[in-house]
Amino acid sequence: MSLLLFLSLFLNLPFTLSSFPYSVSYYINCGSQIAVTDSFNSTWQPDEFYTGGSTSSVSEPLLFKLPQEKTLRYFPLSTGKKNCYVIPLPNTSTSTGRYYVRTFTVYDNYDGKSRSPSFDVSVEGTVVFSWRSPWSEELARDGAYSDLYVNVNDGELDLCFYSIATDPPVIGSLTVIEIDPESYGGNGYVLVNYGRLSSSSDQWGPGFSNDTDDFGRSWQSESEFRPESTNSDVQIISTTMKINNTNQAPNYFPMKLYQSGVTASDTIEYTLGVDAKMDYLLWFHFAEIDLSVTKPGQRVFDIFVNDKNVSRIDIVKNVGTFAAYDWSYAAVNLSSTVLSVQLVPVVGSVLISGLENYGLVPADLSTASNQVMAMRALKESLRVPDRMGWNGDPCAPTSWDAWEGVTCSPNNNSNSSALVISQINLGSQGLKGTISDQINLLTNLVTLNLSSNSLEGTIPSSLAHKSLTQLDLSNNQFTGSIPDSLTSSSLQIMPLLDICVDFSKSFGMSHVHFRLLNDNLLEGRVPEQLYSIGVHGGEIDLSGNKALCGVPSLPDCSVIWDNDGLSKGGKVGIALACFIFVSILLLLIYICCIRKGTNDYDFGLPQDLTSMAAKRNRYLRQKSLMLMEFESQHAKGLSSLPLDSP
Repeated sequence: MSLLLFLSLFLNLPFTLSSFPYSVSYYINCGSQIAVTDSFNSTWQPDEFYTGGSTSSVSEPLLFKLPQEKTLRYFPLSTGKKNCYVIPLPNTSTSTGRYYVRTFTVYDNYDGKSRSPSFDVSVEGTVVFSWRSPWSEELARDGAYSDLYVNVNDGELDLCFYSIATDPPVIGSLTVIEIDPESYGGNGYVLVNYGRLSSSSDQWGPGFSNDTDDFGRSWQSESEFRPESTNSDVQIISTTMKINNTNQAPNYFPMKLYQSGVTASDTIEYTLGVDAKMDYLLWFHFAEIDLSVTKPGQRVFDIFVNDKNVSRIDIVKNVGTFAAYDWSYAAVNLSSTVLSVQLVPVVGSVLISGLENYGLVPADLSTASNQVMAMRALKESLRVPDRMGWNGDPCAPTSWDAWEGVTCSPNNNSNSSALVISQINLGSQGLKGTISDQINLLTNLVTLNLSSNSLEGTIPSSLAHKSLTQLDLSNNQFTGSIPDSLTSSSLQIMPLLDICVDFSKSFGMSHVHFRLLNDNLLEGRVPEQLYSIGVHGGEIDLSGNKALCGVPSLPDCSVIWDNDGLSKGGKVGIALACFIFVSILLLLIYICCIRKGTNDYDFGLPQDLTSMAAKRNRYLRQKSLMLMEFESQHAKGLSSLPLDSP
């Protein structure tokens, strides 16, 4: 084989040297407890990452070819009006990532009620799909795929479902694939697919054929969107030769897209269904694969969008032959539900390989990330029941209700456009947990009402914020003391911490009404500044509490004990007592040591000194007797000796 022939074959192989550098992907078979593999060798994992709901199967499973289309998850109202899939995304905890999300939605009378549901779907706090009953018969029976591109910057992708009236939302499968952060542009928007067309006669791509697309995109046949009046002159041309500039960053368009094209000597028109009052991003795909066209100027045509000439295209002039050429256009402020695209020949015939149409959905405001963290911690610590739907973003989408019992507002104290938590009203909800210390992150909280539940533990000192003006923790089972930090807040109404506490005036009163009733589990000294709130215009009843003290109508607090243990006076008293005890102990030790030394030298205590004279007299008498005895013995000895003559 000659070198020239080898190089020719090599250059025409259907591959590219580019590689796709992103690895995060999820294929979730919603409603299934086991992993399955479809006919295209894609493995679908068991259902997980959901916040609630129940599982079911389609009523006619034999009508569905793929296993991931035969089961579903639905969300009854008993699990709350808002339910979510929360997908962990390890690469986006510190930076923004971009993801392709595709859902399969099917009803197929799974519940036997013959009534398709109404619900909304949001991604990252932005509403992207709205399903309204009744669905068309074909849609209800066969289901439909929907997809979009979205940025994620908090390490989790939230796909949430919001029930309309009492209808349970449904989902059959969920695909999440990490893509290039720069793909398609559209920063600040969620790009929702309104049509992705290719010149192929059948739908292709992952889930529909063995053809690959790094982004997971599927491509429909463009013939479904051409009016019949324009079909007579249309031809399909194709090639097996390599197309340059494919499978490259940032959009990684597959080579197959450009290896065929639609051509016509007359105008080619596409009619795309859209929603009015939205902006759309059109993405055109071209490649000159006709061997008879080799020079610039041989094929030139204009693009009209809604009868407006928006561009003139000369493929060869821009990229040459057998190379991918892409061009995009934003159609804004549409007043119609139809978007018309026309390719009008100028020189030669027109040629197009593919066309994409994306709705530009502005990203909705979301809750400040630190406040989301605090609310999720409260959800766990307060044991908020599932029926309240505390899932996803607490405040977003703004077109939905916030979490039940939660009121949000724009953050007027910051340059950030994030939403913040301003009110939490969870009175009489059967809560049985504690207040998380992370409540200190809710720095914009104005009202907190947790009354008439069964909450336990102590009141966190971190609860007090300068923004907090209304607090009701009555009729619970809190223990411990009233934190001094509460005196630093701006409290206006304080039916505080009861554990049997009540108040009889609403939060709207301009004057303070402070009433603490009996059977309270709180104890310790009532902070004087806190008590003064009631003195200046309020009524206070602190009788019958477990061990509150230190204000009128309550016992005096112990000198020794205070809210946090020993009081300052108690500490001083104990220190003084210890000093006295140690001093006496040291004195006794000293005296004992002195006494021991005196005994060693026959010195006694003063009372022993009176016997010293008697001891002296006895000694002298004994000495006298000994002398007398000695003299007597000496005299006897002299008389027995012989006398010598002189």
